[in-house]
Amino acid sequence: MATHGTFGGEPTGRGSGNVTRGAPHRARDGGRFLLSLLRTIGYMSSTPTTEQVNTALATVQDPEIHRPITDLDMVKSIDVGTDGVVNVGIYLTVAGCPMRDRIERDVTEAVSKIPGVARVVVELDVMSEEQRKALQTKLRGGQAEKEIPFARPNSLTKVYAIASGKGGVGKSSVTVNLAAAMAEQGQKVGVVDADIYGHSVPRMLGVDRSPTKVEDMIMPPTAHDIKVISVGMFTKGNQPVVWRGPMLHRALQQFLADVFWGDLDVLLIDLPPGTGDIAISVAQLLPSAEILVVTTPQLAAAEVAERAGAISSQTHQRITGVIENMSYYVTPDGERTYLFGQGGGQAVADGLTKALGAQVPLLGQVPLEVGLRECGDAGVPYVVRHAGSEAAEVLSGVAGELTGKPRGLAGLQLGISPAGR
Repeated sequence: MATHGTFGGEPTGRGSGNVTRGAPHRARDGGRFLLSLLRTIGYMSSTPTTEQVNTALATVQDPEIHRPITDLDMVKSIDVGTDGVVNVGIYLTVAGCPMRDRIERDVTEAVSKIPGVARVVVELDVMSEEQRKALQTKLRGGQAEKEIPFARPNSLTKVYAIASGKGGVGKSSVTVNLAAAMAEQGQKVGVVDADIYGHSVPRMLGVDRSPTKVEDMIMPPTAHDIKVISVGMFTKGNQPVVWRGPMLHRALQQFLADVFWGDLDVLLIDLPPGTGDIAISVAQLLPSAEILVVTTPQLAAAEVAERAGAISSQTHQRITGVIENMSYYVTPDGERTYLFGQGGGQAVADGLTKALGAQVPLLGQVPLEVGLRECGDAGVPYVVRHAGSEAAEVLSGVAGELTGKPRGLAGLQLGISPAGR
C-alpha cells in the first residue's frame, strides 16, 4: 500500500503504489529550497556584528611585527552583509609584503569562526607614506627619533656578545643553538649576526628571505621563533663585504636601532673573531652587554680566546663565562676521545678570573658531534632536531643558566634619591 502526501502542492508517493511522474525531483528541489530558506533565516537571525569581527581580527598578529593588526592600524574597513558575507579591508605595510598570503589566510580563518559568517572576502591595500610614519612612531613607543632600545637605562633585555679569539671554533654554531634553546624554553630571542665578513647565521637558521622595510624601520625575519638580522640578507649571493671601521660601526648601529626587535628577553650578538672594530663598537653602543667567550680545548685557541675576553678590562664589560666547544668525541662504543686536547676552556676561565679579579666560570663543554655540522648546513638548530643528544643537553643547560641569571645593576636606574635632612 502506497503512502501519499503533498509538498508545496505537488503529490508525492512512497512504496509500491503509483507515483506522479517527476514528483521525486520536485520534492528534492523543494527540500533544497527549504534548506536554503532555513539557512537564510539563520543568517539573518545571527548576522555577525562589526564588534565581533573586530574582536576576531584582534587575534590576528602581523607575522613580522608580532602584534595584533588592530593595534597596528592595519584594518582598513569592515563590511558585514545580511547574507553572512564579511568584507574586510587590510592595509599592508609595503606593496611587496612577503607575508601577504599568510595575513590574508589568518584573517579569513579568524573571521570565519564567527557564528553566522558564510564567507570572508579580504581586500588588501597598501599604507600611505603618512600611515607608515605613524606606524613607525607607534612601534618606537611614540619616539620618532632613532635610539637603541637595549641601551635604555630601563631595558630588561639581557644582551650577550658571543666572542672568540680566532675563527673556526664554532662560535656561530654555539650562538644559533643557544638562541634556539632559549626560544624552546619560552624566551623571546633575537640574534644579531655582527660577523660582517664571515656572516653565517642566516644559513644556520634557514633564513632565505630579506627583511621588510617600513619607511626607515626594518622588520627582521623570524626562524624557529628567533628574530635575526645579518648583513648577508642585504648582499647578493655570496658577495663579500669590503668595509672599514666607520662603516662597520654604522652597520651595527643600524642593526640595533633601525631594526624593530619588539620586546625581547634576550639578544645574542655573534661577534667576529678577535678584538677589532665590531667588538669595540658593541662596548660603545651597548655598555651593559655581557661577554661569552667560546674556545676549543687546544692551547693555541685558548690563549687567543683569553686575549679576546681580556678586552672587557678596557671596555668595562662583564664576562659571563666560557664555553668550550668540540671538547671531545664520543666513539660508537661510548669512549671519549679528546681530539683537540683537554683543559683549554678551564684554562681560559682561570686566566680571565685572575686577570679581571672576578670569577669567570666554565659554563659548559660541548662535545663534537657530526649532527652539529649537518644541522648547521640544513638550517635547523641542533638542539631542535636532536633535543636528547649530549651536545644539545649541554647547550640547553647553558641557555637555561643564562636566561635564569638576573641582569646586573650596571646601567639601571634604581629610582632613589637622597633623603632630606
